[in-house]
Amino acid sequence: MKYIDEFRNLDIAKKLYRLINKEAKDLCQVNFMEVCGTHTMAVERFGIRRLLPENVRLISGPGCPVCVTPKNYIDKAIALAAIDDIIVFSFGDMLKVPGTDSSLLKQRPSGKVKIVYSAMDAAMFAENNKDKKIVFLGIGFETTVPTVAASIKYAKKKRLKNFFVYSGHKIMPPAMKLLAGDERVNIKGFLCPAHVSAIIGIKSYNEISRKYNIPCVIAGFEPLDILQSILMLVRQVKLNMAKVENQYNRVVKAQGNVKALHLIDEVFSVNDSEWRGIGVILKSGLILKKSYADFDAEKNIDFPYIKTSVDKGCICGSVLKGIKTPLDCKLFSKKCNPSNPHGACMVSSEGTCAAYYRYRK
Repeated sequence: MKYIDEFRNLDIAKKLYRLINKEAKDLCQVNFMEVCGTHTMAVERFGIRRLLPENVRLISGPGCPVCVTPKNYIDKAIALAAIDDIIVFSFGDMLKVPGTDSSLLKQRPSGKVKIVYSAMDAAMFAENNKDKKIVFLGIGFETTVPTVAASIKYAKKKRLKNFFVYSGHKIMPPAMKLLAGDERVNIKGFLCPAHVSAIIGIKSYNEISRKYNIPCVIAGFEPLDILQSILMLVRQVKLNMAKVENQYNRVVKAQGNVKALHLIDEVFSVNDSEWRGIGVILKSGLILKKSYADFDAEKNIDFPYIKTSVDKGCICGSVLKGIKTPLDCKLFSKKCNPSNPHGACMVSSEGTCAAYYRYRK
């Protein structure tokens, strides 16, 4: 198949639906988790979650990088924008995420917060505005990290003294391992993130399958991709198997993107990182290496003191862990909606609450 409409063929979808029901007929209750925000949106958009048999439950995990960014990171970013000679650059999804007292969106009219589509835009702005300190908010999983690494290398080549990255980057496999061992979620299979897998390849999931006896399938984003991947998980469970399979082999290669991986390894090193609503996950974040420390915002800028409040009423943390769904939240679609979000899961275009609100309301 070569075209998008082929991956949305209704007749093939019906065949996959019948096969899933047939193969899952004798299974006990199984929970499969998708850990990619784009999967979450596609699943809701095409009604896939509600098509599955009662004993096959598809739940959402922490696949949205904006959603898992801790609240104190947002507060610090807002505080940076209040400093006279600093301009904060960010991807658009970050702006509406509520901090303790404000959001980056509310600071935007001052001209101190700007939206970009790549970190390189921020680096080039710094090159042309050397009287200002430019801080790029480094948010994202392995998918966007190589582009940020490239912007840092560019800044070093140009000997920029006013470009900095405030790294909040996270890597997905450690979070999946944490969830794999959580009995409250009881995961029996993972739909692995496609964008991330295009960078890191297949081997990063081998330990999850081997250690936790959980099948993993790297899935594409179209309806037939997702249905076929669910069928592949059902068949592994039925055969009592646990291995990594690559349904999205038209994009994801076994070795991943070698050039991108080398770029990440050159600029960043792994560290422990806090995930919103989940806590600190060991070796799940990325910070700049010593050789690029001149571009590390935390090491070169005096961050103002901030006090972060605890979220009240919002169950975003439980949603991100797959323990609850947005429908379990008392705020959902009432006090919390895209125009007035109380939590990050309602803000991002990849957030679970945003997906439920858009396609279930």
